Amino acid sequence: MSCYGNCASCTGCSGGCGGCARELVITRRELDFLMELGQVAFLPVARSMGDLTPVYLEMGQEKQEEYSLLLQYLEKKGLVSLDYDKPLHGHVYDAYAAYPIQGSMALTERGQKVLEMIEFQGISQEK
Repeated sequence: MSCYGNCASCTGCSGGCGGCARELVITRRELDFLMELGQVAFLPVARSMGDLTPVYLEMGQEKQEEYSLLLQYLEKKGLVSLDYDKPLHGHVYDAYAAYPIQGSMALTERGQKVLEMIEFQGISQEK
């Protein structure tokens, strides 16, 4: 079960999202992506019918698997929202033609707060 930062109703996250702890473990790659999403507000995402795996192709087809995992981690941590019912208006989804379900992603409120905290407080890195 994913708690998405709602610790009052959390029964424990199988993936260790860190949502109920007072710290959030985030990789440099995750932080970089959050910062990019914080600058542009929305990015495209897609998926195949019957498959919940997110597809992000803006960095090239060769990085599809890497970004798929990244998005799943960020969603599980409650930092991004993947909305397959709301495609980006004006975005050309040509690269996503093989994926019939096309939508958008954005930072969640928690994701926005994380970026704000990092901007004001910095990051503590584990050694």
